[in-house]
Amino acid sequence: MTNDNSQEENKIKNALTPEQYKIAREEGTERAFTSPLNNEKRNGEYHCVVCDTVLWSSTHKYDSGSGWPSFYQPAFDDVISTEQDFKLAMPRVEVKCAKCGSHMGHVFEDGPPPTGLRYCINGSVLKFVPEE
Repeated sequence: MTNDNSQEENKIKNALTPEQYKIAREEGTERAFTSPLNNEKRNGEYHCVVCDTVLWSSTHKYDSGSGWPSFYQPAFDDVISTEQDFKLAMPRVEVKCAKCGSHMGHVFEDGPPPTGLRYCINGSVLKFVPEE
């Protein structure tokens, strides 16, 4: 990591709570059913807590029963990236913010129509902005 990258990472670390940093930058996971965003029902957007990019819309949110905010698609096609995650015995697909690379959660193929996908996202790394 170059000095500029190190300074930028220190700024990010100082701006986030320890839990947000652990999830976003160290690929941690919050405990199920602990995020207040899991039960958020208002219309609005869900932004990346690190770079403020709009990642998810309340239009695509649903109650998956998993204990984490769940969406069947991102707000826009180019706002997330995915990669294989082999940290557990079974491979999973990790979801990251495409702009800053922060870990968001995982995507599974057991979601509702029209996509059949369940983006299982850590609420701690999201900032909810309600519609005005």
